[in-house]
Amino acid sequence: MNSDKSVWASLPVPAFIIDPEDRIADVNSSGEGFLNASRKAVIGTPVWDMIAVDAPLEEAFLRARAQSTPLFVNDVDVGSGNRAPLQCALQIAPLVGHEGSMIMTISPRELAGRMTRGNTVKSAAQSAIGMAEMLAHEIKNPLAGITGAAQLLSMNIPAEDLELTDLIVAETRRIVKLLEQVEQFGNLSVPDFKPVNIHDVLDRARRSALLGFGAHMTIIEDYDPSLPLAYGDPDQFLQVVLNLLKNASEAADPKGGTIRLRTYFEHSFRLRRSDGSGHSLPLQIEIIDDGPGLPEKIRSDIFDPFVSGKENGTGLGLALVSKIVSDHDGWISADSVPGRTVFRLSLRRAPKESKKESS
Repeated sequence: MNSDKSVWASLPVPAFIIDPEDRIADVNSSGEGFLNASRKAVIGTPVWDMIAVDAPLEEAFLRARAQSTPLFVNDVDVGSGNRAPLQCALQIAPLVGHEGSMIMTISPRELAGRMTRGNTVKSAAQSAIGMAEMLAHEIKNPLAGITGAAQLLSMNIPAEDLELTDLIVAETRRIVKLLEQVEQFGNLSVPDFKPVNIHDVLDRARRSALLGFGAHMTIIEDYDPSLPLAYGDPDQFLQVVLNLLKNASEAADPKGGTIRLRTYFEHSFRLRRSDGSGHSLPLQIEIIDDGPGLPEKIRSDIFDPFVSGKENGTGLGLALVSKIVSDHDGWISADSVPGRTVFRLSLRRAPKESKKESS
């Protein structure tokens, strides 16, 4: 019996025992983390009141119970009242020796999909870096010559033609600015890893946004005060949050909107690699806005360089964000519908031996 309890407690995924009346009879520690609720609080609670599955599952569940057969559901959004939905796989099976009871495990989709996106980001980043070197060398110098020539021409042409030379100067400067942004993307330094109080980073970003590009926005803090320290480069974390706040602010109605900064701890969240290795990413940061949402045609590509939903956007802001998160062995995802866009960062916690805080 002690061995059974040890196995139950050691399961790395949320697991639930469901009694014949569809109430939660037991939950492991990962399941408590998934629900963000204690075992004592959920025992006896109807399972479908605690766990929201974006699929017509009840009928198939009843059939599996009646026939004593397992049930597998892949790629379905699963959430609870205390957390945002995650795309998961569900495994449900009869509990041997307990007629009518079922055991259910929830596995967030985290293997190939996450690793593929990570590799795609790094590959795209490498391509952009090579492009930056080529563009800087081959294009910036000729552009400086074009700008100078246009300015010389403007001294000897009629006033009515100055609009043309002004256009040449303005457009060449715009292209140079774009190239400088590409160079910044390629020249990002290696992270200086240290323990980081992520709430300090969020507060710095919030104050900076409200004094500048986000002055028309309302930014709400919804923090878990017990969140442990993150592990990474505080300046690069700040850059990530500022970029996300800037995107949300620019997408909002000019009269204003609301951005919610939310943090919470989810110890069951893990990133697994294709070779079987992996690590925990329990620190969750969400930037939630009530703007129009991401354009549907680019939602699946928003982290790729040069993909932008803005009329004059460079498409490098979110690519830079994704590169930084990838360099920290973290994970970033986006979920967007009109009126609610959520960017979620999943980060490592600082090693337990670390005692110092950094902001």
